[in-house]
Amino acid sequence: MLQQLISLNPDLKQLRDEGYEIEIIGGYVCIHHIPYVNSKKEVKYGKLITDITLITPTLADKPTDHTTFFVGEQPCHPMGEPMSEIINSHQDKPLTDKIIGNYYLSSKPKSGNYANFYDKFFRYISLISVAARAIDPTATARTYKPMSDDEENSVFQYYDTNSSRANIIQLNAKFKTQKIGIIGLGGTGSYILDFLAKTCVAEIHPFDGDDLKVHNAFRMPGAASTDDLQARMKKVNYFEALYSKMHKGIKPHAVYVIAENKHLLLGLSFVFICVDKNSVRNALIQILLEMNIPFIDVGMGVRVIGDKLTGMTRTTVGTPEKNDHLANRIATEDTDDNDYTTNVQIAELNAFNAISAVIKWKKMVGFYQDLRHEYHSTYSINVGEIINEDTKA
Repeated sequence: MLQQLISLNPDLKQLRDEGYEIEIIGGYVCIHHIPYVNSKKEVKYGKLITDITLITPTLADKPTDHTTFFVGEQPCHPMGEPMSEIINSHQDKPLTDKIIGNYYLSSKPKSGNYANFYDKFFRYISLISVAARAIDPTATARTYKPMSDDEENSVFQYYDTNSSRANIIQLNAKFKTQKIGIIGLGGTGSYILDFLAKTCVAEIHPFDGDDLKVHNAFRMPGAASTDDLQARMKKVNYFEALYSKMHKGIKPHAVYVIAENKHLLLGLSFVFICVDKNSVRNALIQILLEMNIPFIDVGMGVRVIGDKLTGMTRTTVGTPEKNDHLANRIATEDTDDNDYTTNVQIAELNAFNAISAVIKWKKMVGFYQDLRHEYHSTYSINVGEIINEDTKA
C-alpha cells in the first residue's frame, strides 16, 4: 500500500525519486535521515514527520498546515545556537507507538501554506540541513535507500488518517492485540460492531444465527437496500460484507452461542453481550465466567407512558476478578413487559447503549481515563440521568 500511495501522488513520488527516505507510517508521512547539528556542534540525523489527509485511499490532499514535527535533538546552527526561527516548542509528543515528535517546527511560506508535500519537506530539509553541510559537506538526506511497507499487516484496508490528524495513533496500539466477540447483532450489537470496526483490534467476531429482516434495518447503522433484505442473508454475513470494506479482521459466526459451541469463544480478549432474553443472557454470562473472559452486557427497557416513551439503557461489566454484583444487576427471568420488543423506531437508544458500552471497554483497555471504575451504569431517558454504581474498590 505504501508504494502505491507514493507512486500515485506526484509530490510524494518526487521525494522518493530524488532519494529521500520517505515512509508512510499510519496516517503520517515521515522523511528519515535528515542531517542536522546539535548543541555540541555535532552532525546528527533525525526525522521529519507530518500528518497526511487522504481524499481517497490512494490520493493525498495537500498538507493541512505549515508545521511539522522533528525527531531528534534540538536542531542548531553550525556554532550550536538553537534554530529558534523555526522551533515553535519542545514537545516530546508520542505520534506513533515507535515515534516521538521531540520538536514542533513552524516555517510559514508567504502563501500561508505549502502547495504539496514536496515543497513542505524540501523547505524544512533545506533549513535544517544547511548547518550540517557547513560542518560536513557530504551530509545529505538523499540516501536512495529502499523503504519497506510497515502497513502491510495493518487491519485496515486504508490508512487511518483520522488518528494521525488528532495525534492519537500511539494510543491505538492499546487495541492491536485485542480479539473481540459480539454476541447478538441486533440494534445495539450492530452499532458496537460499527464502532469497533474503526479501531485497530486484531479481530472482531460477531455471533448471530438470525437472518437480516426488515425490522432490523430500522435500528442498525447504515441503510440496508431492498436487495439486501430480499436476499435473506444471515446478519453476520451482511455485516461482514459491509465492514470488511474497512477492517480486515471481521470473523463472522452464523450461530447462537450455547454451551455446546462455546469453544468458538476460545482466544477472545473481550465479549459484548447484546441479547434481549434474560435466560440467554445469564447462560452466556456463566459461560464467559467459566472461561475467564471479561465482558460487557448491555440492556434496554422501554415503556409507553401516555403518548410518550420512557425507560433506560444499562451497561454492566463482568470480569473474572469482579462479578459479585451481577446477580443484583441482571434479571434471570424472561419478561414480555417491555415495549422494546415491538417498538423498533429507537435506533438512537441502540446507538447510545452501544456508545456507553464501547466507551467503557476503551476505559478498561486504557484508551480513555477512568477515575470511577464503575461496573454498572444506567441512563434514564425521562430525566436524562446517568448513574454509575458498583465501583471498583
